Amino acid sequence: MNHIADPRPAHCRIASLALLTTALIASLLVPASSIAQTAPPAPAAKRSISLDDLAKIARVGSPVISPDGAWVLYSVSRMDTKEDKNHGDLWMQHWDGSSPMQLTFGKEGASRAAFSPDGKYISFLSSRPGKAKGTQVWVLNRLGGEAEQLTAIIGLAPAPPAVPAPVPTPGQPASQPTEKTVNSAPTPAQVTAPVPGMEIQDYAWSPDSKRLLLTMQPKAEAEAEEGKPPAPPKPIVIDRYHFKQDIQGYLRNDQRDELYLYDIATKKLEKLTTDKNVDEGNAQWSPDGQWVAFVSNHDEDPDRTDNDDVFVVAAKASSTAKKLTSWYGSDGGRLAWSPDSKSIAYTQGTKPELAAYSQRRPAVVTLDGKVSYPAAKLDRGVNQPCFLPDGRLLYLVNDDRSEYPAELELSGDGFRRLLTEPGTTSGMECAGGRIAVVHQDDTHTGEIFALEAVASAPELRKITGVNDALLAELNLAPTEDFTSKSSDGTEVHGLLTKPLGYKPGEKVPTILFIHGGPNGQDGHNFAFERQWFAAHGYAEINVNYRGSSGRGQDYAKAIFADWGHLEVMDLLGAVDEVVKMGVADPNKLGIGGWSYGGILTDYTTASDNRFKAAISGAGSAAPLSFYGSDEYILQYQNELGMPWKTRDLYLKLSYPLLEADKRMHNLLAPGVYGSVARLRQADQHFALIRRIVLNDTGILDACGIRRPANGRRVRWILKLHLHLRAASKIHAKRHRAARLRPVHSHRDHTGYAEDQ
Repeated sequence: MNHIADPRPAHCRIASLALLTTALIASLLVPASSIAQTAPPAPAAKRSISLDDLAKIARVGSPVISPDGAWVLYSVSRMDTKEDKNHGDLWMQHWDGSSPMQLTFGKEGASRAAFSPDGKYISFLSSRPGKAKGTQVWVLNRLGGEAEQLTAIIGLAPAPPAVPAPVPTPGQPASQPTEKTVNSAPTPAQVTAPVPGMEIQDYAWSPDSKRLLLTMQPKAEAEAEEGKPPAPPKPIVIDRYHFKQDIQGYLRNDQRDELYLYDIATKKLEKLTTDKNVDEGNAQWSPDGQWVAFVSNHDEDPDRTDNDDVFVVAAKASSTAKKLTSWYGSDGGRLAWSPDSKSIAYTQGTKPELAAYSQRRPAVVTLDGKVSYPAAKLDRGVNQPCFLPDGRLLYLVNDDRSEYPAELELSGDGFRRLLTEPGTTSGMECAGGRIAVVHQDDTHTGEIFALEAVASAPELRKITGVNDALLAELNLAPTEDFTSKSSDGTEVHGLLTKPLGYKPGEKVPTILFIHGGPNGQDGHNFAFERQWFAAHGYAEINVNYRGSSGRGQDYAKAIFADWGHLEVMDLLGAVDEVVKMGVADPNKLGIGGWSYGGILTDYTTASDNRFKAAISGAGSAAPLSFYGSDEYILQYQNELGMPWKTRDLYLKLSYPLLEADKRMHNLLAPGVYGSVARLRQADQHFALIRRIVLNDTGILDACGIRRPANGRRVRWILKLHLHLRAASKIHAKRHRAARLRPVHSHRDHTGYAEDQ
């Protein structure tokens, strides 16, 4: 099941993991205080990580290099505990690492930062107050002054006569802002289309800085007029095959991304292509400004196929797009133009039935549709292609617990790994011969680095140090590789993080934490939960079971239509290995995960009773009840078949639910951040637990995961015993996050019912 590997904010992942820790503490009859005392005191200059540190850690990403190569833009996202939400701002720093400066402030945040190609302006997306509501493109004049709204995209009425806008027009001399210019905004542009308005999803500057390429989507409802209440929402009319998406909910018939050209001087907005009822995304201008490349699916009903292709269209309004690729499967991902504007690098997926396990391969297509495959024998997934000025091609490679940049042979089979140390590289940006990346490892959070000397001896040079002061305070645990053998002889690779102050030969409480996907991997990156568990006397095991990425296409597709079998074999084999190593105490084991990790928690605890506590986050115990109720209907169709034709297979894969009387019972975290379907799965699971195990409360943790406050509540959640397991008896104390009434857990209209 192709589920996102835990889409929740970090604060709620830690909340769930803390619940697992508490459950493990109670189930093992080991007081939390005694566990804490087993770890030796940290050195005077260091301290152990705490839950309070979760709000202090900034997430750094999205580097953008200035046209002259002298500066780098980046985003910094933090948890705002006062406002009870996550908040992102933009920063800029000199390429040599000096002069960090914050560019944006305010509650609305900012994203998608860019330099205008002429280098005079910094732009970003924000929904901050302006003449036009909603997400708009804003600009900062680099000579100084406040940010001003560049676009003002609204709705339907006939476009009024153009009025010169006070926003500095790229390419023209900039003047110092006055109060009048700061507080004014451009006249809203109108779109003559039968929609209540358009919302900007993304944008890109034309190479001459005179136009914007906007990716927009129709709004569900028109903005309320000033001083008037919003109109009552209209019924959602749906006849799409793909009618639901996690987080977004139900998808309207017109809810598709479309490309528009926006002339900065005239404020004229025009649709780029003539196509209708298709999504157009990942758009990129060619370096010469003549073309726009983008990804779309032009099948008769795009909702029914996984067949994206790369298209190119002349950079003129109402142009006819040309399809460049013809592989029946997914062609796309992030696109990268060659410096001469003659070819486009992208990634190609597998055939549609294996889409959930797709290991995307590097590919290049010319403007006449000729496709070639760089590093043709590379059996690893790649992403984020990037051309250098001399025509060399880089990709990020996902490879066995690490992700690194590599140079690929355009017309050969080979590739050259540019970083050899374990770690995770992301956000690669190339401009003018300079390369910026986000890099992290087991004990360092992600920061912006320059990747230098690519042609000879590549190395990273650190640019930002947003979290350096905090990390300098912390005593952090290293993570090590280990290898295990499954019962069928398969070699499986994993990670082991031992408790702080661990002494060789000491057996400690151990948590098996399972990644989601399944097409993802646990790697050498900074993981708060690993460090938090290590600080509290636990070891953590992470396993890249069959179905994971990083080990080749055959390894990834091994679990096709056979969920809960080989993965469980691999997980249990890895636990056996860590027990054999003398690290894991076989009598003090916990298990948990999110999304497919939650699904595997259900499968594993239904297969083996060694775990004393478990938490299933956004899991599923019965695929049959998922069919048609979530966004993965194509996967069910392509992998499992139609349930009325392959009923036995669906029932086979539903053994955690259908054999509920033979298993231990988990703390269920259904994941309201995702899909209602996951809530229903947890409901089913909960009801069976209540029916079968009368002395178990069957706790359902409906974590309100959009809000940081739920992470802070862990402080008192940790004081509760959630699963006190003594011999065969199961007890639990009250947990206000949602400790539900026995048997009758919710009612129509009122939702979930608590004990009170």
